[in-house]
Amino acid sequence: MKVGTALLAGARGLWLVIYGLVTSALLFSLTLVSLVLIPLGIGVFTTPVLIGATRAYANQRRAQAQDWVGVGIAAPYRPLPAPRPGVVGQLERCTSLLKDKATWRDLQWLLTDMTAGTVVALLPAALLLYALWGPVLACGVWKPIVRADGTQWFAFVPITSQFTANLAAGTGLAFGLLGIFVNQALLRGHFLMSKQFLQPTREQELALRVDRLTESRHDAVDSSAAELRRIERDLHDGAQARLVAMGMSLGTIEALIEKDPAQAKQLLAAARAHSAEALTELRDLVRGIHPPVLAERGLGDALRALALRMPLPVEVDVELTGRAEAPVESAAYFAVSEVLTNAAKHSGARRVRLDVHHTEGSLRIAVTDNGRGGAQAPSSGGAGTGLLGIERRLGAFDGVLAVSSPVGGPTMVTMEIPCELR
Repeated sequence: MKVGTALLAGARGLWLVIYGLVTSALLFSLTLVSLVLIPLGIGVFTTPVLIGATRAYANQRRAQAQDWVGVGIAAPYRPLPAPRPGVVGQLERCTSLLKDKATWRDLQWLLTDMTAGTVVALLPAALLLYALWGPVLACGVWKPIVRADGTQWFAFVPITSQFTANLAAGTGLAFGLLGIFVNQALLRGHFLMSKQFLQPTREQELALRVDRLTESRHDAVDSSAAELRRIERDLHDGAQARLVAMGMSLGTIEALIEKDPAQAKQLLAAARAHSAEALTELRDLVRGIHPPVLAERGLGDALRALALRMPLPVEVDVELTGRAEAPVESAAYFAVSEVLTNAAKHSGARRVRLDVHHTEGSLRIAVTDNGRGGAQAPSSGGAGTGLLGIERRLGAFDGVLAVSSPVGGPTMVTMEIPCELR
């Protein structure tokens, strides 16, 4: 197992050396030239393109750090202004990118990556290559090399005879053995070096958090206004209309009760039916605002009751040792309700699994269906209003939404809300 891991780390390190050195040097050089050309006007158009390419390259390295060695590196980039046509819009975009400190830290990373980063990434591959080259030299390859160039150095071993060639072979095998144990750590060290430049600084974290909280506040206000309009619309079109109709029927009954008792009885029965329908709609409306079972029994039982009302079977697994704050429970309930509704309407799934648990200070919810897949997260720009609404609802509590939905399925929607149970 360690041998395979060491070989893979060496191959990845060699890839970082070849691809990383060329790409980092090219992006660094072109960006510097573009910055110099800004006063001439040319750089205004080329700089945003090159900075965008650098950010894409840095994001690729962040993904590799997570996938290869488990080092998470958050992106520090602040949102860019809305694009505007013409030279003025291009100038605003260029100015915004140059004001972002993450741009200059990316340039520092490019410089570090093509120097110290290349050396560190080369070490895992070098240890394995030494393990191969040493025995090859000892098999007699050292003789023509020494006759042509004189003393041949193998690391710190000078090869002048068969004895020193054998010594080089032993040294190479020692390097290979060392690589088996340290290659993964060396690769991790490369990414930890990159992390020092690619992760947000404390100042950038605070700025990003302020931006997120500002956006969440606007989303929460918009969501509340939309919810209020929905309640007003449902009242106007539903219960209020039935109550008005019932009032008109009662007025007619009052006029007919002596002249035409039979007709009055029919109208009275209709009024009673209208009152029952109005009461049902009011109950549904109240349940839509805050389900009684959620207030009385908590999130777990409310989700179980919700699952029973779904048109497709939902397997529910809830592990909660207490209750979260009421606003958090409400947000989680309606988020799950929206996801389950989407699964029932659009996924073509035959069954759904709902997992809810609390760990590491966060409420974590996963909804998985065996449908056709193809759903997109709001961050990808292709999500519908349902998932976008869920993301905004969770964003008010610093929550996050993630969607994994390859074509052909399955689809997994994961939600996480920071909270404490009581």
